[in-house]
Amino acid sequence: MNCSERLNIEKFIDHTLLRPDATMDDIARLCSEAEKYKFFAVCVHPYYVRFASEMIRKKGIRVCSVAGFPFGADVSEVKLMQARRAIEDGADEIDMVINVGALKDRENERVYEDIKTVADECHDRGCIVKVIIEASLLTNTEKIRACSIVADAGADFVKTSTGFGGGATLDDVKLIKRVLTGSGVAIKASGGIRTLNDVMKFLNAGATRIGTSSGVKIMEEHLKRLKSDE
Repeated sequence: MNCSERLNIEKFIDHTLLRPDATMDDIARLCSEAEKYKFFAVCVHPYYVRFASEMIRKKGIRVCSVAGFPFGADVSEVKLMQARRAIEDGADEIDMVINVGALKDRENERVYEDIKTVADECHDRGCIVKVIIEASLLTNTEKIRACSIVADAGADFVKTSTGFGGGATLDDVKLIKRVLTGSGVAIKASGGIRTLNDVMKFLNAGATRIGTSSGVKIMEEHLKRLKSDE
């Protein structure tokens, strides 16, 4: 996979704004950019889901929101409530954060139930669920165990990172791909992905979705490169 194939890069990007100081004007700008570049989705905090949905959902762009973000230490009932409310407000996808501490404590059943509770709710409502494992905080053994639990719990994606505790790495995506092969679970790479070359490397490593706040910069680079190849 390379740029010369004129890959529709925008269809792999979740155009993301999860800064704590994001304003309504910032979200409006995010949605306008998503419409301009035809990104797959915007990813916003639950507070902004209804606003974002009203702006772009009818334009073929999905709305993604988060649960248990960014630390994952909320009880399952809180994550469930966050997911349910976001879906009611118009979210098409939920990115939930794994309970990292419970995973490290080898509370595998608790981690499983935490994910399954949200995944079942999302699927009952026709919504995709991605599980953020915060790979930078895990050993390779813990990453493997986390991915296996995510797959067993029926989630749709493993997502590498929140971007608040470290970013995605190619080694992590390759490891996750090996663990998930044959499971039907996809990979979202997120955190620190800022250039077109970054995107291509992560897609080649096995990711099928990219979370980034640098979508506009990436698209401008992509379009410039396509034009130079003509």
